[in-house]
Amino acid sequence: MDLMTIKDLAEQVKKNIQQVIIGKDETIDYLLVALISSGHVLLEDVPGTGKTLLAKAMAQSLACNCKRIQFTPDLLPSDVTGLHFYNQKLGEFEFRPGPIFSNIILADEINRATPRTQSSLLECMEEKQTTIDGETHILEAPFMVIATQNPLENQGTFPLPEAQLDRFLLKINMGYPTKDEGLEILKRFKENNPINTIQPVANRDDIVNAQQIYSKVHVSEELLVYMMEIIEQTRNHELIELGVSPRGSQALLKAVQVYALLKGREFVVPDDIKALVKPVLSHRLVLDYSMRMKENQAEQILQQILEKVAVPSEELALKETSFK
Repeated sequence: MDLMTIKDLAEQVKKNIQQVIIGKDETIDYLLVALISSGHVLLEDVPGTGKTLLAKAMAQSLACNCKRIQFTPDLLPSDVTGLHFYNQKLGEFEFRPGPIFSNIILADEINRATPRTQSSLLECMEEKQTTIDGETHILEAPFMVIATQNPLENQGTFPLPEAQLDRFLLKINMGYPTKDEGLEILKRFKENNPINTIQPVANRDDIVNAQQIYSKVHVSEELLVYMMEIIEQTRNHELIELGVSPRGSQALLKAVQVYALLKGREFVVPDDIKALVKPVLSHRLVLDYSMRMKENQAEQILQQILEKVAVPSEELALKETSFK
């Protein structure tokens, strides 16, 4: 598999998902960015906007296993990762794997679970493994967590700590469809749910191969400096208590490399970085206390930073086309 094959693969998966999901091209692109770069996604939106359907459509397009975990205050870590139980017939303990042993995990309303249960996902998301009773179990690749949370409800919820938010490559919103998109949804779902007829267009091996070679996408020294200048601004901004960590800077690099491929290029341009700064970095910022209760403040601050930091010359993109 070469780099441009990844673009063709992503286009096929996207078209397949669009049989079910209408009008969310950018959201699908971001989801593919996370999948190919071995990242995870936090979807923050109101119920009924298609989050579960989106995860199922992606899983079926890839012939991958998909499990849904409904997070509630009484959910235990073992309900997620699995446990050892005593088999009376055999007279020994056996391991019963939890739903985390799947390729695509939909962690629904993750902020309803207690911190103890939330933390059970940390090792899974970062190390692609889980340790149960001292025994380490490797999770099958590809492995991706799509977590959702409802931004309107606060009662009975446990906000995700910064350490866990930092494990998500992207934080995105589905948003309501437009009037025309809503009409098309009614027509398409009037008789049958298209999710029941969707067929795979790729397999697990295709995704694993893509995950191993996307990092060959070229990123010039000037653009690496541009990314670091944006990140440094988050660390020195007067309204930000904690800026982007080194993990966040690496996440931005991975995301822009895949995004460039989805746009048909084997090299990154400044617009790729601009497109990914908010979804990759907004949830990694710890804002000043006076800003935390205001909506979309992180995105607004990042927009100000983008406007402030000088963009590398447009001639750069022209030079990059000849690097191959």
